[in-house]
Amino acid sequence: MIQELECKAEAVLFGAGESVSCGELAAALEISIPAARGLMERLQKKYDDEQRGIKIITLGDAFQMCTREEYADAVRKVTEPKRRRGLSPSALETLSVIAYHQPITKSRVEQIRGVDSSYSMLKLAERGLIDEAGRLDAPGRPILYATTEEFLRCFGLTSLEALPEVNYENNAE
Repeated sequence: MIQELECKAEAVLFGAGESVSCGELAAALEISIPAARGLMERLQKKYDDEQRGIKIITLGDAFQMCTREEYADAVRKVTEPKRRRGLSPSALETLSVIAYHQPITKSRVEQIRGVDSSYSMLKLAERGLIDEAGRLDAPGRPILYATTEEFLRCFGLTSLEALPEVNYENNAE
């Protein structure tokens, strides 16, 4: 029974190609949410113990199957004919402002940075690192932005709580 559930869970994660919430997984496997969480933790440990080419990561209350870091280059040779450039310093700065202040409006990002951030925010949205997260209840109802699961994946984070703390006193120099 356990092995069959593990196989079903693997098939669901593989077939989804993106993160699957614990609730969705539990419904698909017809088990409770705590049982699904326990099953995924056992599968994660099994994949780690066996040092498989793929692993299962936790993204908030969701799970996703992905390539183990040490084998990512081999996968990229097949999947990314054109190597993607890294983020520019201005895009990284914009992303960090959004990550630490989300949900946040574009005008607030620009106020914090002191420069126009339109281009950086467009590029971050194109890469799926930020997305609209609703509207601010204020005149004009400006769009709120927040980071995405892709942001968590790219930076190896399990949740936003895993972001490093910022010491503003030392950054004022």
